[in-house]
Amino acid sequence: MASLKDQLIMNLLKEEQVLQNKITVDLADELALVDAMEDKLKGEMMDLQHGSLFLRTPKIVSGKDYNITTNSKLVIITAGARWQEGESCLNLVQCNVNIFKLIIPNVVKYSPHCKLLVVSNPVDILTYVAWKISGFPKNCYWKWLKPDSAWFLHALSCHGWILGEPGDSSVPVWSGVNVACVALKNLHPELGTDGDKEHWKEVHKQVVDSAYEVIKLKGYTSWATGLSVADLAESIIKNPRRVHPISTMIKGLYGIKDDVFLSVPCVLGQNGISDVVKATLTPEEEGHLKKSVDTLWSIQKELQF
Repeated sequence: MASLKDQLIMNLLKEEQVLQNKITVDLADELALVDAMEDKLKGEMMDLQHGSLFLRTPKIVSGKDYNITTNSKLVIITAGARWQEGESCLNLVQCNVNIFKLIIPNVVKYSPHCKLLVVSNPVDILTYVAWKISGFPKNCYWKWLKPDSAWFLHALSCHGWILGEPGDSSVPVWSGVNVACVALKNLHPELGTDGDKEHWKEVHKQVVDSAYEVIKLKGYTSWATGLSVADLAESIIKNPRRVHPISTMIKGLYGIKDDVFLSVPCVLGQNGISDVVKATLTPEEEGHLKKSVDTLWSIQKELQF
């Protein structure tokens, strides 16, 4: 076994069960589950152990004490308060900051050389919070990107990226959409604009609205979340150096001057983010990205650490 074990820490939420299953089958030689709800935690561990015949993860442990996570390579954080009706965004974020103030120091204490993958919402801001609390280098942090780019266009057929904050202020990079090196903008100059008679702009709206629709129908999202996070975990552990749309410190790019984490194409491997791919954006796309920054920074600057 390596000196730093392929051990993953997950603060359990029900929508991350698919993530556990994927990781235990393919990626980790040890899985550590940490949660404040002891009975649920034990049940999750036992359920996984009962299926261990079908897994290639020889050791599965759980507990409330973070010492079971010692020398983890990758820490996946999914813990966080959920939005309550009538609650302000700032109140929700501050509540999650307080939760992170309990979690992050314990992670750093027992796994000072780990990489962090933040799944908790709002993901961009809480990735910033994890960076501020832990003191880790900025390349050690990523947030899970709701698989907007995967929903946007099928990656095996063409390339299209959604940057910025996931959700309403996300930025579809229409200027970069291509199939087999052919830029769709060259074939259809009005692509993604208000004058587009083919209404490609509706594709982005459907991407944004799809998560809300899933939550309305089943109460939460799970499968796409778990599978997309497991895909990131695979890149970190197996080191294929693939490009993913994930969050990193964007200060200094596109004229941005604030300490904000936003999703951009990044090369991800065992040492974290090794390179940021600076996409060529149109002035309009760059303007939308800066609006995402303004939205996040207006909340971040009010947070109490």
